[in-house]
Amino acid sequence: MKQYYELLGLNETATDEEITNRYNELMEKYREERWQDGEAGNEAARMLTKLETAYREIMSSRKEQEKNTEGQNSFEEISALLKENKIAEAQARLDDFNERTAEWHYLQAAVYYKKNWTNDSKKQLEIAMQMDPNNQKYRVAYGKLNAKNDYQQQQAHQQQQQSPYANGDPYNDQMGGNACSNCISCCYTYLCVDCLFSLCCGCR
Repeated sequence: MKQYYELLGLNETATDEEITNRYNELMEKYREERWQDGEAGNEAARMLTKLETAYREIMSSRKEQEKNTEGQNSFEEISALLKENKIAEAQARLDDFNERTAEWHYLQAAVYYKKNWTNDSKKQLEIAMQMDPNNQKYRVAYGKLNAKNDYQQQQAHQQQQQSPYANGDPYNDQMGGNACSNCISCCYTYLCVDCLFSLCCGCR
């Protein structure tokens, strides 16, 4: 990209207006010179092509950078909404996106997690990891989600095994026999909720 700016006689700090004005100025100059005889005219014609390419590439790159910046700002706003537990607003903002990047799927996973839609949250995290496999944040969230699911399944299985009717003591729970284990289960669940999406979200 640097060579394109140099062709225009500008640097990357130039404004869009400065770039456009310089482009038009040079294009006018070489349009006149291309009618010269011999190599001078040929060189002017080549410069016209180079200038068109340089201007197109510079402006395209700037639009892409602007788009990425706007997208990042929007993601940060959605993260703030999730931290405030404004789930419906966060979902509405996500629905406005046309391009769904890995970060989009991560935030969608966070929304689903807030709604206790664990399986849907897991699927969105898997998509995010497929799109950006080196992102540690996605992998950590996925590992924590799987750990929570495994723990809940174990607890459900243990509760089924230790139900009052399974051990022949229908008054066990009512008399507080499982109070400690229930407390531990509750604390663990809240711990998962607090840390899974950092919650929600440490998305930077």
